[in-house]
Amino acid sequence: QVQLEESGGGLVQAGGSLRLSCVASGSSFVVKNMAWYRQAPGKQRDLVALISYSGGTNYADSVKGRFTISRDSAKNTVYLQMNNLKPEDTAVYYCYAVVQKEGFFNSWGQGTQVTVSS
Repeated sequence: QVQLEESGGGLVQAGGSLRLSCVASGSSFVVKNMAWYRQAPGKQRDLVALISYSGGTNYADSVKGRFTISRDSAKNTVYLQMNNLKPEDTAVYYCYAVVQKEGFFNSWGQGTQVTVSS
């Protein structure tokens, strides 16, 4: 079993920055694509940013130029640097990974709250 654990959420004023981290733990696995999703109250869970196993990235239009996704494959960790935060970025942020362990499966973290005050 592979578990994802997020950290780094919190309360910040508009224009501020936060850095989220997500670590995958377990045994005998390889993490392929990793991503961050977010879900605001009453809304669906949407993709924020994705980073492939080879390092290619993709971003939602709403965060381009403000957020940066990166990974440390040796540590099975993905990061999301969030700058110039806006109140509309307020949501629960979830880490997601495609994991190879006797096959491929999806794994989700429990989520971390990000609140941006105006």
